[in-house]
Amino acid sequence: MFRRSLSAGRQAFDPKIAAIDKNKRMKVVIQRVLNASVTIHNVVHSAIDKGLMILLGIEDLDNEEDVRWLSQKITQLRIFNDRDGVMNLCVKEVGGEILLVSQFTLHASTKKGNRPSYIKASKPPVAIPLYEAMIHQLQCDLGKAIQTGVFGADMQVQLVNDGPVTIIIDTKNKE
Repeated sequence: MFRRSLSAGRQAFDPKIAAIDKNKRMKVVIQRVLNASVTIHNVVHSAIDKGLMILLGIEDLDNEEDVRWLSQKITQLRIFNDRDGVMNLCVKEVGGEILLVSQFTLHASTKKGNRPSYIKASKPPVAIPLYEAMIHQLQCDLGKAIQTGVFGADMQVQLVNDGPVTIIIDTKNKE
């Protein structure tokens, strides 16, 4: 069972800072897929059939509460069709799989110039424990193992988006 303190390499949560910088958040792009895979160095590292392809972006103020909330939201999101063709079922109800890939570029800032800045994205000492916590939490909430990419690796991601259905969730904008 995965247990790691997130305090190593992290600053204590300060509500004053959080109130000032509301742009700090964990983001995910969720795609309902017929299949998806991650290839590293021309070798398929992981693959899924019907399920969810998830790109995860982590920032410094993200925490275990964000991980728990987001995992529950992902696994209970009703975006799969029922027998009447209505998006009324979650990934667990359809026996779907999950492929999770870390994606620091979700926090790209393009405000100045044409070269994106990734300064908002967490560095590995913060991001890796949260990425690992998300893997563990998704596995617990889904009730089975999930597939992943490799943190920091140069990956090629292939998928067949079903629908297409693509949803973006931001933990600091819980609508």
